[in-house]
Amino acid sequence: MNYALIGCGRIAANHIKAAINNKLNIVAVCDVLPEAMETLLSKHNLEEDTTIKRYCDYKAMLKEHPEIELVAIATESGAHAAIALDCIDAGKHCIIEKPMAMSMNDAEEIIRRSNEKGVKVSACHQNRFNVAVQKLRKVIESGRFGKLSHGSIHVRWNRDKNYYDQANWRGTWAQDGGCLMNQCIHGIDLLRWMFGDEVEEVYGTTKQQFHDYLECEDVGMAVVKFKNGAVATIEGTTNVYPKNLEETLYVFGEKGTVKIGGTSTNNIDVWDFADETEDDQKSKNFREQTSNVYGNGHTSLYADVIEAVKDDRVPYVDAVAGRNALEMILAIYKSAAEGRPVKLPLVGVASTDFKGRFE
Repeated sequence: MNYALIGCGRIAANHIKAAINNKLNIVAVCDVLPEAMETLLSKHNLEEDTTIKRYCDYKAMLKEHPEIELVAIATESGAHAAIALDCIDAGKHCIIEKPMAMSMNDAEEIIRRSNEKGVKVSACHQNRFNVAVQKLRKVIESGRFGKLSHGSIHVRWNRDKNYYDQANWRGTWAQDGGCLMNQCIHGIDLLRWMFGDEVEEVYGTTKQQFHDYLECEDVGMAVVKFKNGAVATIEGTTNVYPKNLEETLYVFGEKGTVKIGGTSTNNIDVWDFADETEDDQKSKNFREQTSNVYGNGHTSLYADVIEAVKDDRVPYVDAVAGRNALEMILAIYKSAAEGRPVKLPLVGVASTDFKGRFE
């Protein structure tokens, strides 16, 4: 399958690695900075490969290479939706880095237009493919928890000024959002997914405690009411000293308790069920080795999207999943700004609605 990557920054190495692992034919890469493309390609010993075309303008790339079938979008967050819509209009299947969009209108339009054009869109929530997460999903789907009571996600990470100085779009309402939108969205996605996706109400608060050089929050908390009666809490921050501490997901049910921990929900810390099986014994204290907080899921996500294209089915992590994660975060932002609970579904809310919030 012919593949192109738009955006060659921090996360791009995971995309190129996933493309190579899945034996995709890399036709082109694109970035506004030529040196970013060369740095990325050299990391994978592809700098001498003249068959990979380099572009600073993705529209030119799309025009000159109609043979491209799959495009990954890994630019600054605020550009994701516009680029995705152009790729969809050009008939390309898309993998869109998180967040899929920065506004509900853009997210809904990506879903609508991809359905209209018959192309597959996957939101890059790769942690759904973590082995520990997959084990948890399996027992939830089999009903082994019984009635779900409550749960939580804790994303307790560190991001200092050096991180934000690497790119001037980071921490802005238009291009990035704060810790919830950037760092915590994977955990928030997992929480919503595990508890049945249907959310009734969100009550949140956000603060800017230590990062006064940003526009957005560096800590966010929320209480979520799900339509199935379960409740959950969210804690997300980039204020943990001196380094990343954990990304931990808890699920509590009448017949089971699970805690998925590690730096990126990659370990099983607690696994207890009333009807314990031999497989449960193997799951206890499971550990998945990862080289960074992004985990190992990109390769699996790519494999699924390729299969979805070939089999003409919906990707495992589709555009609706991207919309749902975005909606949760925008609901927290709206609740925090207005000081009241917010009912879902959200309509017409955008990250830029909260510009000036911490000034």
